[in-house]
Parts: sequence; structure tokens; C-alpha cells
Amino acid sequence: MTPAAVAAVILAAGEGQRLRPLTSLVPKALCPVGNVALLDRALARLAGLGLGGPSTVAVNAAYLADQVVAHVGERARLSVEPDGPVGTSGGVARLRGWIDGRGVLVGNADAYLADPLREPGKDIAAMLDGWGGDTVRMLTKPVLPGDTGGFGGRRFAGFSLLPWRYVRDLSPEFSDLVRTVWRPAEAAGQLELIAYEGAYLDTGTPATYLAANLHAAGVDVDLGDGSTRTPRRGDGLVSQGATVTGSADDSVVGAGAVVAGRVRRCVIWPGARVAADEDLFEIVRAGDHTVPAMAH
Repeated sequence: MTPAAVAAVILAAGEGQRLRPLTSLVPKALCPVGNVALLDRALARLAGLGLGGPSTVAVNAAYLADQVVAHVGERARLSVEPDGPVGTSGGVARLRGWIDGRGVLVGNADAYLADPLREPGKDIAAMLDGWGGDTVRMLTKPVLPGDTGGFGGRRFAGFSLLPWRYVRDLSPEFSDLVRTVWRPAEAAGQLELIAYEGAYLDTGTPATYLAANLHAAGVDVDLGDGSTRTPRRGDGLVSQGATVTGSADDSVVGAGAVVAGRVRRCVIWPGARVAADEDLFEIVRAGDHTVPAMAH
């Protein structure tokens, strides 16, 4: 099946409660990783597969939906859930009329993916290669030590591909794809696990959010699976619009940020400030919020 017969949905409705207070400022999908919003990273990945524009790509929104709507603009079809998030399954179901018989590639906006060659979309092209439109496909990595659940010794890595025959029966009520699609497909022998060779992180916690930023900046970071690290060690990523009169080592500093003190392995959001007397280590600074990201 060719990409022309497939639509894509990026799920961006979640509150991101584990990332509070960061997500009191912006929805999780708009949190920056390497100074690029997670949602923009997902849309770029789809563009690498030839999927773009409101006829082939949709984004759902609920929490702080007005921010998501304004950010997406005309780049994708928007599906707003006015009464709050309806889960991954409900979010896809609300777009059935738009999907209209096509297969659908569903991605989580909070998934950080980095292909080995840093070419968006290239590694996940296997999700579409040779697909006949009958099976459910899931992008996967090996399970981590201590993981429970999973699928055949592997864990979900941010994207799944659903045939129309599964989508057409989904309810717009609150539910998740684990219950409505993935487990039923697994039980029926219709779940294909596609191995992803790049780096993957669910950025839902301060620790994983910091790790994704450091990885995007080329800073050495343990991703937890014992196998995937950055190919080089860098000095971090400082936006040209930032002002650093102190020092920013192995950190990500956004546009308009001012760093007068010292930051090491930190994420400083656009417009945030670090005073001259501050020495921050493994911290996320967003507005007036200072969020410790790692346990020491």
C-alpha cells in the first residue's frame, strides 16, 4: 500500500500531568525538545514519508487546545475535543469521517524519535513498506529491564499503523488503542512488530524530557536500554536568539533566554532567565518554574 492510501493522525490532546508545572504553560505536544516543539518534530517525520497537509494529516487537541490550534494553523486538519481528552482510541474514532476508508498511521506527539542518520521519516518508512492494509503494525523497541506488559518482548515506540477495518468500529467515547486495537490484533495473530533502530523516548516525565533534549543536542545520555546513545559528545544547543553571559555546558537554551549564571545538562526554555548567582545542574527552567529532572 502506498502512502497515498494512508492518512496520519498525531495525538496531541493529553494534559501531560507528569510534566507539570511545565505543562501549566503549554500543552505537552508543544514542549520544546532541542528547541523544536515535539509536535513539529512529529509533523516533520510525517513529511519525510510524503504525508503533509490537511487532506492527509490530522492533529487532535483538548488540553490548552487553543494553543495547539494556533500552532498547527493550516498544516493539518484539526480535531478539537471540547470536553477533554477522549483517549488514543476515542481521538482516532472522532476522525473516522475524515479517514474515510484509508489506513491510518497514528503517532504520539510526545514520542521523541531520532533516526541513526538523523533523516526524519526514513527509519519509520518500514511501517508502510509492503503493507497490504490488513494487519496492525506497531513500531517497537526491546522492552527495558523491569518492564511489564509489552508485546512479544517488545515495547511500543510512538507509532502504529491501523487498517480501516479496525478504525471503522472504534467508538468516540473515552478508550485507548491498547484495548480496542492492539491487544485484539495480537490475539488474532494480526499484529506486526516493526523494529525501530533509532533512539526513542516517551517524554512524559521530567527525566525523559531532559534526556530527549540532551540527546537532540548531541550530549551523551543513557536512554535506559543499554544500547542506544548519541554518536558524539557535543557542547549542547544554544539558540542564536539566546544571551549567555555566564556558561551553558551540555545544555539546551531557547530563543530569548538569558543565562547569566552557570547551567550544566539543563534545558532553559525560550524567554527563561538564569540569574548570575545560580548554578543549575540537570534542571528544566521554564518561565518562573525550576523543575529538577533527575534524581541525585
